[in-house]
Amino acid sequence: MLRLSSMTSRRMAVSGASAARTSVRILAEPRRRRRSGAFRHPSDTRMGIVLHRFDQGARVLSAVSAALSRKPALAAALALIVIALLAGLGLRQPNPPDEPRFVLAARTMVETGQWLLPHRGSELYAEKPPVFMWLQAASYELVPHWPIAFLLPSLLAALLTLWLTWDLSRRLWNRRVARYAVLSLFTVLQFGLMAKRAQIDMVLVALTTLSLWGLLRHLLRGPDWRAWVIGLCAAGVGTVTKGVGFLPLLVLLPWMALPRRHPSVLPARALAGRSWLLVLPAFVAGTAVWLGPLGIALLHSPDPALHAYAHELLFKQTGTRYAHAWHHVKPFWYYLQVIATLWLPGCLLLPWLVPAWWRRLRRGDPRLLLLLAWSLLVLVFFSASPGKREVYIFPMLPALCIAAAPLLPGLLRRRGVQRLLLGYVLLLGVAALALGGGIGLHLHWAERSALQRGIALTSLQTMSLWLIGLGLVALGLVAWARGRRAGSALVAATAALWTVTGLGVMPALDPYSSSAALMQRVGERIGPHAELGMLAWKEQNLLQADRPVTDFGFKASWQAQWAQAGPWLAQAPQRRWLFVLKQAVPACVARAQVVEIGESNRNQWQLVPGTAWHAGCNAAGSAAEGADADTDTD
Repeated sequence: MLRLSSMTSRRMAVSGASAARTSVRILAEPRRRRRSGAFRHPSDTRMGIVLHRFDQGARVLSAVSAALSRKPALAAALALIVIALLAGLGLRQPNPPDEPRFVLAARTMVETGQWLLPHRGSELYAEKPPVFMWLQAASYELVPHWPIAFLLPSLLAALLTLWLTWDLSRRLWNRRVARYAVLSLFTVLQFGLMAKRAQIDMVLVALTTLSLWGLLRHLLRGPDWRAWVIGLCAAGVGTVTKGVGFLPLLVLLPWMALPRRHPSVLPARALAGRSWLLVLPAFVAGTAVWLGPLGIALLHSPDPALHAYAHELLFKQTGTRYAHAWHHVKPFWYYLQVIATLWLPGCLLLPWLVPAWWRRLRRGDPRLLLLLAWSLLVLVFFSASPGKREVYIFPMLPALCIAAAPLLPGLLRRRGVQRLLLGYVLLLGVAALALGGGIGLHLHWAERSALQRGIALTSLQTMSLWLIGLGLVALGLVAWARGRRAGSALVAATAALWTVTGLGVMPALDPYSSSAALMQRVGERIGPHAELGMLAWKEQNLLQADRPVTDFGFKASWQAQWAQAGPWLAQAPQRRWLFVLKQAVPACVARAQVVEIGESNRNQWQLVPGTAWHAGCNAAGSAAEGADADTDTD
């Protein structure tokens, strides 16, 4: 009994000492470790579980509350984006330099049923593949109204690009990052400009972004064979939409340079053999949407015009144009200028983004490595060519916005960033007020510009009111933001900019930019029963004519065109008229009968009646003037 009592006493003493040591150790633990549940004393277990569950519940409630509070703001931002992109749809005609060319080819497809080869008047149009024109023609079949149909492909491509940007950001990071990626892309000037114009580049960017979406899903979150094939096919379709659609495939170069042990690339790297086997077949399948029908036509047709068309498009307009560009020749650093202007306001954040990107790259983030390395490869690719245009680097923009999005929440809390972005909105408002006020007050520079373009006073007043409204909205947003809502103010100001541009500015300028007013005067002057021919014409003239037109070529020299136009006039001189660029009218025509019909797109135009032409008249002095007809600027 004594032994048992002694043992019991010793055990109790040990237990007490152990408990005392445990209590001291618990009290000595850092508060951070105690919160995380680092202690496990039996007497605290139940309380710890209760507190832990309470803490988890509080976090969930906090997250749900924050999400619910963000939903109205996010819905409002998305509504502003859609309204801004839709604004102006159907309110204007195609404007030069590129829009009339594509719409003219699309309209010819609809009217003739010949969709394989695009035409510019009576000539084959060999500067671009027909895929974009197919989309415009298909849009017209769905919505038979050209002012709407010709802009639909760009609008839908812009919306698709925004969705792909959101989805890829969500998959690589999370939904919060995805929101910042979409909103940052929308606020960049070049995105809005391209979304509201009927050029190939917006559709091209949708395809290159779709290709990156598929490739990166497989390479970083894969294996995902369906996404991989979609990405490869999209690159092929992009290549036959505009020759540089293959650029997303360059992302394979930095991916192969990633460390083989990196966990994010292990699944796809383990199946790299199967991945490479699919690259060429899937890419070729994408290009076959157009090259397939073209190849069949070439095999079954001996027409030299068709073979010349294929050679021009597949060789001269691709490799030759890249290596030995004959126009738009710019210095190597030209794209730095483009980034500093058309990529506003995003480029203002580069002093903060570049160091942050570098730190994350040094930590080996494969997501940023692939996005930024691919963007750099695209920039180098286009900088190496002597021919440069601002739209060429547009495919980089969604990838850079995705790469910037994880950093934006922190950057937008910086006071310097907030002030910089609000300064941009303030500058936008002041510029809009100054421009609108100057037009409304008929200042000298405004009147001179209006007279040169033949713009009516009512159009100027309309544009003035819209610009003043934009300026007031921008200044109101600056006052509302007060430095704490700079991001929201920027999104709203961008939406206001594109809404005013679509509803007010572009419709007011449209009759004078699109040649609609000029061609209306032509129709009124020659009467409803006259026949109209065109010489040294522009695409917008043929597109806006109010009747069927006879043309004598587009790229042919003026002398060659006159050689056909003269006999055409002589066949019915009383009812035939020739619409001619003023410089192309030879001195031998009867000048007293020539009609000055007006100016459009900085060109002077004349009407030559059939009675003003005589058989001995020729245009020998103007043979070289048509040499600049090949001016495809897209």
